[in-house]
Amino acid sequence: MEYTIAGDLATVTLRGEFTFTDHQAFRKLAERLFASGASSHAVVFELEHVTFIDSAGLGMLLIARDEALKKNRRLVLKGATGQVKKMFDVSRFETLFALET
Repeated sequence: MEYTIAGDLATVTLRGEFTFTDHQAFRKLAERLFASGASSHAVVFELEHVTFIDSAGLGMLLIARDEALKKNRRLVLKGATGQVKKMFDVSRFETLFALET
C-alpha cells in the first residue's frame, strides 16, 4: 500500500494492494488523520488505484470508520473498482460507509 494525503481536504489516495501487511502503516496513517484537528469534516479514501484488498484491509477500513465516528467525522470510500468493489459488495460495505463512484 502506498498513500498520499492531499492538503486540508483530508483526502487519502491509496495505491496498490491493501492487505494484512499494511496494518502497521495504516494504523499510523489513521492516527495521523484523526489526531489532528483537520478543518474538513469528512475524510475521503480514494481507492481507484487499489488493485486488491483482503479481509484485513476491509477490517482496517472499519477501524478507520470507528476512529472517524469518535471524532464526529464522516468517512467516505471513493472510486472502488474491480476486485475491491466486489469485496465491498460481498461484505455489504454500502451499509457501513458512504460509497462514491
